[in-house]
Order: sequence, then structure tokens, then C-alpha cells
Amino acid sequence: MSQRKVRWGVLGVAKIATEKVIPAMQRGQFSEVIGIASRSRDKATTAAQRLGLAKAYETYESLLADPQIDAVYNPLPNHLHIPLSIKALEAGKHVLCEKPIALTAREGQLLVDAAAKYPKLKVMEAFMYRHHPQWVTAKRMVTGGMIGPLKTIQSFFSYYNVDANNIRNIASLGGGGLMDIGCYPISLSRFLFDREPTRVFGLSEYDPQFSTDRIASAILDFGEGSSTFTCSTQLCPYQRVHIFETEGRIEIEIPFNAPPDRPCKMWYATASTGVSEITLPAADQYTLQGDVMSQAILNDTPVPTPIKDAVANMHIIEGIVAAGKIGKWVRPTF
Repeated sequence: MSQRKVRWGVLGVAKIATEKVIPAMQRGQFSEVIGIASRSRDKATTAAQRLGLAKAYETYESLLADPQIDAVYNPLPNHLHIPLSIKALEAGKHVLCEKPIALTAREGQLLVDAAAKYPKLKVMEAFMYRHHPQWVTAKRMVTGGMIGPLKTIQSFFSYYNVDANNIRNIASLGGGGLMDIGCYPISLSRFLFDREPTRVFGLSEYDPQFSTDRIASAILDFGEGSSTFTCSTQLCPYQRVHIFETEGRIEIEIPFNAPPDRPCKMWYATASTGVSEITLPAADQYTLQGDVMSQAILNDTPVPTPIKDAVANMHIIEGIVAAGKIGKWVRPTF
């Protein structure tokens, strides 16, 4: 690739794309968003003009057919993640796809299998939080044993949304708390423990109108440690992560939706040193994610999180759901 920026196209005019990801990637050192597609010509044109993009496409297929597009960001509804990502690969495009990667682990495996046919193309799930300095710091502290062996993680993530037309409240399209935000505590636990849980347990409360899980709690057993979390689509907005080891703890104030325009805080505490506040400089995790992916494309190096990781996350979500239904521990099938 002769240029030193990857030319990105975006499938759909999702809010996360137009308000967060595209503006952030436009500020990247190695990424450039040049076009956006929608099934509506007017929506695509309006979005392109507002965001200062050079191209608007009236179909997803026309964007995929454009030889000037190197890579595709897929923020479409969950049920379109796999089919459109596979079409992008078939069109010769690298793919950054929003989480959760699929509606089921079996469906997610289709993307893994498709990606294997195109070894020169990069595919990654868009768990942007992993690229923020606060998580890079937390991972380094845990891996380095700064507060002893990792024993347990406690996470909470919630917001309030009762809009029947919102896709997060449509069960058939992959709505519900576990799929939308429960995937984060699962991902971070696997990220910090650096292995898969041996068994999981779950408990969910379902909305009688939407049939989606509105409050879900889970336990992940990692053998010599555990992770517990609660996520909700119908509680007051809040998020926090606590990481406990034998000699101390780490607390992350805004673990998932880290603000791009101001510093983030985390706390490091031990019995001997007390509580120390760590301030991380302002950083846009979407910019960082775009640049990390773009550098992998430009340098033909592996992406930091292989697409198989996304399928493993789905297996655990399915295990938690199954455990909640039968009231027993479930061993995820990887």
C-alpha cells in the first residue's frame, strides 16, 4: 500500500459511527474515512456532507465495489455484522466490525472461516476500550504483578432505555443488556486473566414487553480467580470496574465510555502505600483503535485481538444465558 493512511468506508449511518467513530478516525495518524453508505441516498449524502466525507453511496454494495476503499468499518445492527463483513472480505476489504460480532457463536464462526480464506485481509472486533491508556496501564499492572496475583474482578455497566423502537430493545435483532454491554465485562475479564473461564453462571430479568434481558448478572470462574458483573438497560447510568489482587486493588472510574476530551482517573491501592490516584491524559479510544487497525493493515502485521477472540466472547454470553435458564453452572463450549 503506497499511501501511509488507510482509506476507510463506513457501512451505515449508525449514531456511534457518525457521532463518535468517524470524527475520531478522521483525526487519526494512519486512518482516513473517505465515504459512507446507506440504503437511503439522502441519509448517505446528508451524513457525508455533515462529516466532510468525499463520497456517499446509496447501497452497501456500491461502497464495497469501490477500489478506492481499503477497509470497512461495520457499525450496522447486530444481525448484519456477519453477512456484510463477509461481503466486505469477498470484495477485498479489511474489516473492523462492531461488537458483539454476531447473534450467536456459530454465526460468528462463519466470519472466522471466511477470514481464513483471505489471510492478507485484517479482521477485528471493535472493542475500543482495550486501546485506551487506562486499560493499557491496568493490563501492565496486572501482568507485572504490581498488586499480587489476580483474584477477582467486579464490574458494573448500566444505562436507561425503554424506547420500543430502539434496536437495543428488539430481541430478534440481538437486543438486550448482555449483548449490548455485558460483552464488555466478559471481554475485559478474559483480557486481564489472559485465559478462558472454565464455567459460568448467570441470572437475568427480562422485560415483559421487549423480551430482552434488562438486568443480567454473571459469575465467570477462571479457576484461580473469578469475575462478577451486572449490566442493565433499565437502571440509572453508571459504570465502574474493580480489580482485586492479593496485595492491592485497581479501580477504573469510567472503564468503557472514556471521555475523549478530558483526563481519566484510576486508583491503585495497597495496604502499605494507601490509595494513589493515577491520571491518564485525554485520549480518544476510537482514534487509537482506528490507528491500531490501520497500522496492522499498512505493515501487514497481526491485529492485537484476533477475530477468534470475538467468537469466544459469544460462547460465554451463550453460556451465561443457558445457565440462567437452567439455574446451574455451564461450561462454555469453545
